[in-house]
Amino acid sequence: MILRDMSEADLDAVLRIEREVHAHPWTAGNFSDALRSKYVCKVYENEGRMLGYAVLMLAVDEAELLDIAIAAGQQRHGRGRKLLEEMMALARRQNMQRMVLEVRASNAAAIALYRKAGFSDIGLRRDYYPAENGREDAILMGRDL
Repeated sequence: MILRDMSEADLDAVLRIEREVHAHPWTAGNFSDALRSKYVCKVYENEGRMLGYAVLMLAVDEAELLDIAIAAGQQRHGRGRKLLEEMMALARRQNMQRMVLEVRASNAAAIALYRKAGFSDIGLRRDYYPAENGREDAILMGRDL
């Protein structure tokens, strides 16, 4: 499995996964903006098949994980953990001291993954995410790198 830079040519496959795993997915414009803004946008693949991707924003000494996803059929095999570890290692190589992220309060699987990776709760953003019945809180999590 390899981690490589995301390009505009990857966006159709990225959007398929994004729509498959997120109730309120990013748009093509969100990903294009991330690429144009020079965020760290990576694709995780095996034998040419996209398994997932991640988007990381680097600022001063802090990395913010903006989006991470593993294709539905590829989940529960340690691939999300591996991708998260790769993104943390990449941030360390860029001399980042801390990583932060937001996660839906209802996303128990992601919260468990982040906690196993050493993240802890550092805040709450009330009504942050759109949800089926209104809005949903975001848990802000972070860890030192």
